[in-house]
Amino acid sequence: MVCLFSRKRSRRLFVIAALLAIGADQCATAANNDVEVIIDEATLVRLDRPAAEIVVGNPSIADVSVQSGKVLVVTGKSFGETNLIVMDADGKVFVNRRLIVQELRTGFVTLYKGASRQTLHCAPHCTPPLVIGDDKDYFKIIAEQIKTKQSISQSSAQGDKQQ
Repeated sequence: MVCLFSRKRSRRLFVIAALLAIGADQCATAANNDVEVIIDEATLVRLDRPAAEIVVGNPSIADVSVQSGKVLVVTGKSFGETNLIVMDADGKVFVNRRLIVQELRTGFVTLYKGASRQTLHCAPHCTPPLVIGDDKDYFKIIAEQIKTKQSISQSSAQGDKQQ
């Protein structure tokens, strides 16, 4: 009986130690303060005080808008890394974080025809996303379709009638 109690206690201590190790790892990840976002998606960044000025090192990688004085919306535009600087009303920097925009890693199928590359996103139906590095003619067709779709959406949002 004492031996069983001892095993149970050892098992409990092992589980507690493992949970503490996982928790310490998560704290280290959270402490690195990178802002990570997927291309064409948005994430929220909560601030401890209102932002007066926002600077994105490379605005072709990400866009940042103010949802409220203390909440920023970061939208991934193109994969890469840049930085986000936020200043208060006194011009003091209170946020300076690395901003990382990544591609979605699941559901992509890449087709190669000789040197030409085309990408499809299949989840569950396959549609062609705009992916940097795809064949230039294929890329151009997809870009034009997206531009047309955005134009129609913008017109609808403004109340214009489509012809």
